[in-house]
Amino acid sequence: MKKFISDFRAFIAKGNVMDMAVAVIIGAAFGKIVTSLVNDIIMPLIGLLTGGRSVADLKYVITPADEAAGVEEAAIKYGAFIQNIVDFLIVALVIFLVLKAFLRMKKKFEKPEEPKEEEAPAESELDVLKEIRDSLKAGKEE
Repeated sequence: MKKFISDFRAFIAKGNVMDMAVAVIIGAAFGKIVTSLVNDIIMPLIGLLTGGRSVADLKYVITPADEAAGVEEAAIKYGAFIQNIVDFLIVALVIFLVLKAFLRMKKKFEKPEEPKEEEAPAESELDVLKEIRDSLKAGKEE
């Protein structure tokens, strides 16, 4: 489990362009499903921990609305931000799992590389010089 989490962390932090391109494509494809999963299943369960209040509605009001004066509420909507973080983490996890499965399958079906026949090693300069010496010696003896 620790390796899985460390692999997942490394995947999120990786700046590889190809990984990011794949993440964008798969993220777009799974976007609606993941958004529904987060909004309709996960966040209501988290909402139970916050006293039954929707997480998306959590906010810090800076200035309350004044309908008489026509002033809208100014608030920091940190609940929506938390919901988007959960959404991102689920998309990243799905992409990670799909890529991991793809790479495992690719590795499984790749043919092992056949070893190339080694060419006879070229003679070294020393060997060539020894042959020349031996032929010169043989020529003098005749």
